[in-house]
Amino acid sequence: MGWLFAVALGMQERRRATVLLALVPITMGHALSVVTVALVLRLGQATIPWRELRIAAAFLLIGFGLLRLVRPYLHPRWVGMRVDFGDLVLWSFLMASAHGAGLMLAPVLLHLPRAYSSPQSATIAGWEIIGIHTLALLLVMGTVALAVYQTAGLGLLRRAWINLDLLWAGALVAAGGATLLLPT
Repeated sequence: MGWLFAVALGMQERRRATVLLALVPITMGHALSVVTVALVLRLGQATIPWRELRIAAAFLLIGFGLLRLVRPYLHPRWVGMRVDFGDLVLWSFLMASAHGAGLMLAPVLLHLPRAYSSPQSATIAGWEIIGIHTLALLLVMGTVALAVYQTAGLGLLRRAWINLDLLWAGALVAAGGATLLLPT
């Protein structure tokens, strides 16, 4: 939902540049959440047998998805609309973590050590995947934010709202299922 926050800030300031500037800390917070999950998974791989770690990650994903279905409006609400760079990074980190965004990469990150011949090449590939994921997030979020800001503003959302929480919950459950289906 970072794109929505960026659009709201841009509308408040009446500046397209504000939309673009907000994307940087929002992307950074999301990336920090993903890196945190990747590091936890890496530590888990060093101490927990792969099969058990895979099952735990799958159940966390499914659990997050079911929680999002049962409590779709469970969000951290401490931040208002007057935020600085650090506030946006922290907000984005909390939102990405609360939505299980980093966990979505678990199926891919858990499969890396088994797909590569050495832990070093798997680690490098993991960082590349996180980088590609973050760049894709920035490009998609930026495109959507600019399109909404330029064409219709927040009024469009009142007329054509799509329940993204429901869609995201389904994606989390599907990612958990995919994690369970990883080859052993």
